[in-house]
Amino acid sequence: MSELFDEVDEEVRRDQLKKLWDKYSILIIALAILVVAGVGGWRGYQYLEANKAAEAGAAFDRAVELSDQNKHAEAEAAFADLITKAPSGYRTLARLRMAAEVATRDQPAAAKLYDEIAADRSVGAPEQDLARIRAAQIVMETTTYPNMLQRLEATATSKDSTFRHSARELLALSAWHANDATAARQWLDQIANDGETPPSLRSRAEALQALLPPVAKS
Repeated sequence: MSELFDEVDEEVRRDQLKKLWDKYSILIIALAILVVAGVGGWRGYQYLEANKAAEAGAAFDRAVELSDQNKHAEAEAAFADLITKAPSGYRTLARLRMAAEVATRDQPAAAKLYDEIAADRSVGAPEQDLARIRAAQIVMETTTYPNMLQRLEATATSKDSTFRHSARELLALSAWHANDATAARQWLDQIANDGETPPSLRSRAEALQALLPPVAKS
């Protein structure tokens, strides 16, 4: 008797499933097609992006080779082309390298390009800090200590900035050139007290410290 009931239940279930399929089959098939299309589209997008990155990487390497061969005009043009076509990561690298190429012929123009990168919020923080350092290196001999402070103080005082050591050194040098021993000593002390200061930079800071006048005794 139990087998008979089982067969009846099975028939009922099959009948219910058939009714559900007849009612919703189009929706189920459409959903399946959308899922497959979505996965396929995502895979296609990943493939295209990987190809773009590979092409940009190869083009970037060729531009670097031109620069290494002192073909600066050609390298500048190659980096400019990458800026308009490459994915964001390579685009930022190309902007930095293009500014370096421009610096070989027009330093004020290069400083302006670096300043634009430093002010661009779509650029990563490390790249922004690097651009600030490069611009400050270019203008240090022709600008004032207050201007250097405006450019670099945020980087120099940030514990998270990879380039804080270089920013402190540039500020110390700028203050020294401005005969501001107090400010120079402030930045040199920060260099000395930071356990992550690179040894070569620490040595340069110690040499500059020796050039400063002794602190007046109160």
